[in-house]
Amino acid sequence: MNQSPIPNPIVTPQTPRERLADVAAVADDVRARLLDHLVVEPGKPAGIAARDPGWTGGRDFEHLAHDELEERARGALKRGTDELSDAQELLWASDRYSLLVVLQAMDAAGKDSAIEHVMKGVNPQGVDVVGFRKPSAEELDHDFLWRISNALPERGRIGIFNRSHYEEVVALKVHPEWLEAQRLPPDDRGDRFWQERYEDINAFERHLDRNGTRIVKFFLHVSKAVQKKRFLARLDTPGKEWKFNAADVRERALWDDYMRAFDDALTATSKPWAPWYVIPADHKWLAQALVALVLVETVKSLDLRWPEVSEADHVANLEARKKLEAETDG
Repeated sequence: MNQSPIPNPIVTPQTPRERLADVAAVADDVRARLLDHLVVEPGKPAGIAARDPGWTGGRDFEHLAHDELEERARGALKRGTDELSDAQELLWASDRYSLLVVLQAMDAAGKDSAIEHVMKGVNPQGVDVVGFRKPSAEELDHDFLWRISNALPERGRIGIFNRSHYEEVVALKVHPEWLEAQRLPPDDRGDRFWQERYEDINAFERHLDRNGTRIVKFFLHVSKAVQKKRFLARLDTPGKEWKFNAADVRERALWDDYMRAFDDALTATSKPWAPWYVIPADHKWLAQALVALVLVETVKSLDLRWPEVSEADHVANLEARKKLEAETDG
């Protein structure tokens, strides 16, 4: 017996709105995969040694040629800075939260350029960039978090720490002799000492988060080979030699010690209220786009709202409008 053919299902063409929704869903999925790759999941090892500083986005971008990938990243950076500019205005207007951005890295990883490019569309009146150098005599007379607390952003503002309190558990762990300047009470400076410092940092950052300071921390992960290339470029480029410091080469000899110290610190202090993101930094254009992505997603998570105008103020505004419209030009 001949069977009737199974009719083809009727496919209803998508509307433009449905197509846009599908594109947005794909973009959201890609962003989620990028964030999952970058974040140090709380309670798990940071695994810096296993992370590729030259990573270019994984399977979602592996089909792209280098030039096309760079063009995509620069476009994403532009969109990210535009979004961040809008988000900053909302952050300022709502006056409920502040945003603290922590940047840590080996020298020549691109911290300064990340600040310059990611924040270029943001109103400079709402951003404070603080670079922590060698502590002063006054700072050494206080606990190691004192100067950090004094530099925190106010509500509605963005604070950027170009190096931070994490020098106290990275650089000083590599150079424990530097602790002598702090004149701490006599005690063992072994593992327990560093674990207690991690606990102090976690408690400090938890307190800040509970009081409205959202914290996001970036480790710009540059390879030793690319650092060497950038150091030589500073020496070879007219007008750039001032950025080079011979002491950086001495610290470079301690690379493995620094990587272990960073890995220990990120593992111990990446928390839900203050996560670490390891940003592959061999390609500055990609690192900047990824930093912008994380910052935009962080501000979005605050679910900010524009301030509501009271009924009395609204009535007063309507009266003011009438007066403005009644004015004669000239």
